[in-house]
This record gives sequence, structure tokens and C-alpha cells, in this order.
Amino acid sequence: MNTDILKKEIDNIISSDNKTAQKLQAICDYLESEISYYDWVGFYFKNGDKNELKLAQYTGEETEHVIIPFGKGICGQVAVSNENFVVQDVTAQDNYISCGWKVKSEIVIPIFVNGENIGQIDIDSHTANTFSSKDEEILEYICKKLSQTL
Repeated sequence: MNTDILKKEIDNIISSDNKTAQKLQAICDYLESEISYYDWVGFYFKNGDKNELKLAQYTGEETEHVIIPFGKGICGQVAVSNENFVVQDVTAQDNYISCGWKVKSEIVIPIFVNGENIGQIDIDSHTANTFSSKDEEILEYICKKLSQTL
């Protein structure tokens, strides 16, 4: 994974004149097409004043998990912990919401605006033990860049 090339393209997407929803969709599509083991890429955001996340833009198989309560599943846990969550083997997690039998690993990185966790980027992979520090690096970069425009 060449993070420099990925960061440059992410910068181009974020600095474009497109609306936020279009930028988020472009990021999902780009990551899914460029990183072979990113099989589902999506954004969840806090749903108003409710203690739940709502699915925004994504690419990959459809999911029934449009609303996720805080604390439930990997995404819901990140909404509470405010920390990155890398799961190399989803079967080892007690508090995991299955999005499909093909998903073997997941990484979720929070997005902060003015110190508040407003959402997250969520990646599912059909490959177990696939995520590395480079994945965290590029996803943290994306979340930091997005936080400046959201």
C-alpha cells in the first residue's frame, strides 16, 4: 500500500467542489477500488441527538445495519470509546454485528470535529488478519482531513 499516493488522491477528493455526500461516496469508491482487501467501505455518523449511528455513504454489499445503537457492534463501541478498533478476526468478538458471512476482519476509525466524535469510517474485509498500521495511518489521515471540512 502506497500511502503517499492514497493521501494525494484523498486530498484531491476532499478539496474538490463536490458536496460533502459526493466526497464521502468518492472516498468509499476510491478505497474499495484501490485496496484489494477493502470489501466494504462506509461512513456512519451520529444520528442527531440520539445515541445511535446512521449509515451514510458506502460501497460494497448492501447492509441491513443502517442504524447502530451506541455500544453495539464494532461501530457502536467506537462511538463510545472514541478510539480506533481493529478486529483481525470477527469471530473472536463477542459484541460483533455480522454484516455477512464473508466478513472476516473489520477496522473502524472515529472522526472528530472540535473534539467530538461525530462519526466514523468502517472497513470490512473478507480476509482475516489483514489490517496493518498502514491501514490505520491512511484511515486516520482521511478522518482528520474530513474533520476540517465537516
